[in-house]
Amino acid sequence: MLEKVSRQTVLSSIEIRSSVELPSTRMSLTLRTSDGLDLVAELAMPVNKTPVATLIMLHPLPTAGGFMDSHIYRKASNRLPALADLAILRFNTRGTTSPHGTSQGSFDGGVSERFDVEAAVAYALENNLPNIWLVGWSFGTELALKYGPDQKVLGAILLSPPLHRTSVEELERWNFVDKKLVALIPEHDDYLKPQEAAVRFLVIKDIELINVEDAKHLWVGETATKRVLDEIVRVTNPARYPLPEFYTA
Repeated sequence: MLEKVSRQTVLSSIEIRSSVELPSTRMSLTLRTSDGLDLVAELAMPVNKTPVATLIMLHPLPTAGGFMDSHIYRKASNRLPALADLAILRFNTRGTTSPHGTSQGSFDGGVSERFDVEAAVAYALENNLPNIWLVGWSFGTELALKYGPDQKVLGAILLSPPLHRTSVEELERWNFVDKKLVALIPEHDDYLKPQEAAVRFLVIKDIELINVEDAKHLWVGETATKRVLDEIVRVTNPARYPLPEFYTA
């Protein structure tokens, strides 16, 4: 359901740093799940352009402060529609609160959140958004890994996957679907470092593991942010890779 339409920002040449917000058209949305919950969401689109691809952002653990406005996802929404012609669909999973609002329901440890993922993908399909990808961060990677094989998406990009909630059987399901899987593993991750990730992901025959030097689980700092956004663009719209350091309207 559409609640608020069209906010456009006009900028002159500007260095792309920190909280910069580049031109986009934004819509505040309500996603309705098949089990009857309303989820707070936002879609950011390129201005006066058809997006090349669509990113559905699955946020970090809400019980540890994760939400749709977590910094990497906010920056992706602020930059990638203008820099890479990407549509960015963010939402709060059930029971999650962010500056955008609170989604109905309560946290279910990644179980009932399946319906949340399905609702986001259904919205993208119903609105003819092209070339849909799941982008999961931390807890969001668990949702992508668990439920991505069943969704009409091109694949999933995983940021700091902890592999706390995903079973070996769920990982192996990726061997039987034609979907791309890419994982960014921070060198100093709190939960799954590169050496361990290489072993844990061996059950998936075709996965691209990218080990990121000096990075941490939360991808803090502009260097880490740019690396994440660059890798997302390399996978989803390689014609716009690498991202520029300056933007001119």
